[in-house]
Amino acid sequence: MKVLRGGVLVTPQGLVRGDLVLQGQKISQVGGTYAATADDEVVDVSGCYVYPGFIDAHTHMQCWTGMDWTADSFQTGTRAAACGGTTTIVDYATQDKGMTLHQALDEWHKRADGTCTSNYAFHMAIADWNERTREEIPDMRRAGIVSFKTYFAYDHLRLDDAQTMEVLESILPFDGILCVHCENGTLVNALQRRVLAQGITGPEGHPLSRPAECEAEAISRLMYLSELTGARVNVVHCSTRLGLEQVRAARRRGVRVALETCPQYLLLDDTRYLEQGEDGFAGAKYVMSPPLRKPSDIRALRQAVMDGEVDQISTDHCSFNLHGQKDRGRNDFTKIPNGGPGVEHRPALIMTTFEGQLGPMDYLHLLSEGQARVFGMYPHKGALAVGSDADVCVWDPAPRWTISAKNQHQAVDYTTYEGFQVHGRARLVYVNGVLAAKDGEPTGAQPGEYVAR
Repeated sequence: MKVLRGGVLVTPQGLVRGDLVLQGQKISQVGGTYAATADDEVVDVSGCYVYPGFIDAHTHMQCWTGMDWTADSFQTGTRAAACGGTTTIVDYATQDKGMTLHQALDEWHKRADGTCTSNYAFHMAIADWNERTREEIPDMRRAGIVSFKTYFAYDHLRLDDAQTMEVLESILPFDGILCVHCENGTLVNALQRRVLAQGITGPEGHPLSRPAECEAEAISRLMYLSELTGARVNVVHCSTRLGLEQVRAARRRGVRVALETCPQYLLLDDTRYLEQGEDGFAGAKYVMSPPLRKPSDIRALRQAVMDGEVDQISTDHCSFNLHGQKDRGRNDFTKIPNGGPGVEHRPALIMTTFEGQLGPMDYLHLLSEGQARVFGMYPHKGALAVGSDADVCVWDPAPRWTISAKNQHQAVDYTTYEGFQVHGRARLVYVNGVLAAKDGEPTGAQPGEYVAR
């Protein structure tokens, strides 16, 4: 047995003082005092909060995006995740045009299996909707996939409205959930051409070509498709006040919609695109879609987090090196690979930036329980409960440290949070009962397993 003693346990019922006992890959006791023997490993976690392992339900590891390969493999990405306290990721297995869902799932297993420090599950992203794909949906369910993704943007990925409706109808029988990238791709394409025609070729052109209205219109469209079909939907990486208002209106109508946002949309605004840096191209670090927004959008989303309207804060971790990848778009912002790193730093960022406004139970919901509930993992994941999986993050609120590319484990040459002063660190991180990280450093263990949901 591993006995974590002296900490504050963050449980579904509230904060509890007592022992947390891990027996193999499961939790066997929550609270009270365990009568340890000489054969047990007793760990003093005084001064710490003990959370179920954090879950990042939006990552893109070892993925071809249509422009380039991401910098992080499953090996490096899940190692970085564990160092920050995240014990499970849900990655987007992606069907390219001409590919079957089975082929996509097999490929993602080939990339991930046997390499991961944290656990991994898959959403299935659908880019080629046809009768064959429709027939594969029940097979995906049997393979433990209950969440899917479609796009309203990116020409090589997006489906039209009728196809999106049919996907929703296909997952309704098992109450699956559809995650949707909500930007109006037709408008984005036209606006990109306009911005370039004006001679704006640098990173500052990126937010100009993807205004808030493009997101809000697409979210509104998804809300009505969900209402039409009755299927559950998840709005990923909501970045704007206008988009948030569409979700609110849909919820008032009874639409079953979950809402995700990301740290970048709670912390960084669009002035970052004007950064020059040593080589005059630092703004490219922030080219991700949707783009960083206005301070007014940040305020609206932060208030929504505090009001309990947001179900999950995940990252959309999609890392590309600034040098050798993003700088290929030096003369054309549309050629900058979209995405940024974040899987390692999410818990520290959220607990620091909402310090005094949110508490441990809120962090439990936003960083673990919400993801587990929305995506069919609860209570095996996302809860400290007897019989739940032994995925645990012992969080020490005392350390004060500075985020930097120099001390990160993400396999990318920058971090969008360079210089951020944060409070707290994952002291001990257990994945399936195995110590995977200690004091923000990996132990070298790779206990991560596929999570069938």
